Amino acid sequence: MSSPDLRSLRPARSALLLLAFVAAAAGCTVRPLYQSDKAIQTGAVVGANAELRSIVIDEVRTRYGQELRNQLIFLFNGGAGQPTTPKYRMVLNVEEVVTNEAVVSVGNENRPTAALLQMTAKYVLTEADTGKPVAAATRSITSSYDQPPQEFANLRARRDAENRAARELAEIIRLDVAQRLSKS
Repeated sequence: MSSPDLRSLRPARSALLLLAFVAAAAGCTVRPLYQSDKAIQTGAVVGANAELRSIVIDEVRTRYGQELRNQLIFLFNGGAGQPTTPKYRMVLNVEEVVTNEAVVSVGNENRPTAALLQMTAKYVLTEADTGKPVAAATRSITSSYDQPPQEFANLRARRDAENRAARELAEIIRLDVAQRLSKS
């Protein structure tokens, strides 16, 4: 009794794998979020990018809110600042809540050593001309930080956590707005 020669089966197996890969790739309908179906012209801003570049963001009152606003302006416009003739207007309401997570007993007092900072942003996107609502959502992010016993180090750690949360929240909001604008 003889066994089949495995070397003779390799080309057939490779051909079947290639055929399966081609069949799977043929059914793929994924397209980039920031590209439209229109023909791309040289230097043209297309798809959701054009819509994002036409959003102006209203002023906010807190330092961490301003950090989020600055991050969004940078992400929407690629560092070019706010548009002079906006198509959309965004109103941001940013809040943060800090909770002490780890506490160490030192003598008769409890000293916090770690905290969680939760930043929540509510936004409403409206058409600049008519005021008609286009999108509204609430997004939030949590950032942890250590609370050292030195006052300045503690303030700096909290500010770093705020900045980190603002950067990450801006990315989430940008993606959310781009998805909503690409559907409309």
